[in-house]
Amino acid sequence: MYKEFFDGPEITLMEMLDAREKRVKIQQDKLIKHPDYSLLSVAMNIPGPVKNSKQISQVFQEFINIIENQLSPKKSRITFEKTGPQYFAMYEMAAIELKKIMIEFEESFAIGRLFDLDVLYSENGKIKQISRSDLGLPQRKCLICDKPAKECGRNRTHTIEEMQKKIIEILEKD
Repeated sequence: MYKEFFDGPEITLMEMLDAREKRVKIQQDKLIKHPDYSLLSVAMNIPGPVKNSKQISQVFQEFINIIENQLSPKKSRITFEKTGPQYFAMYEMAAIELKKIMIEFEESFAIGRLFDLDVLYSENGKIKQISRSDLGLPQRKCLICDKPAKECGRNRTHTIEEMQKKIIEILEKD
């Protein structure tokens, strides 16, 4: 069912770096305009040169619908770029509470592991992010093994094909 999941336009490293820079700018702009809100910034962890396709966008939209059905944002924006779908939503709740809820989503839904659910806030004019370690929780585990995901990513422990195969398995189970 998900064999076309990775069929989409390939992006370059420069396009990915530009997209990250643009995402940071959007996050900063939103928190400067609304310093009393917490910001949820969502992207997907998609290995390889294809970051968006019809099916990636569909899975992304379905997960955002789950979030919005549980939590009503004050303001939200979703985009479906070549470099991957993105979602930004402002919430009138403490960032730490929003992060706890996002970790619950991440752990309650199999596809939750495919998403970066970043929670940011403004403190004295500076943008800060809540991490799992801020809540006394361990780092996210790799999709394939039990090592920390960042460690496997940094060391390139698994091939793109292995990771893509695991993503398809997760999608087919969910």
